[in-house]
Amino acid sequence: MNKKWAIKRITINLASVESEKLERYCAMTGRPATDVIRELIRSLALTELSASEQTTPTLKYDVPILK
Repeated sequence: MNKKWAIKRITINLASVESEKLERYCAMTGRPATDVIRELIRSLALTELSASEQTTPTLKYDVPILK
């Protein structure tokens, strides 16, 4: 395995409208959902966290990688 990619499997629950929108976008662009989702995640803007936010986890998620 290429060490460049540390793989973590994530599961995400989508409403049917969201799932259909993702599928249509992937069909239109010819790109797999995993690539689209990775690009969206990379485009997220992050701001500095306060000290309390850095020490207290507030989110837990399980997002599936679509193929």
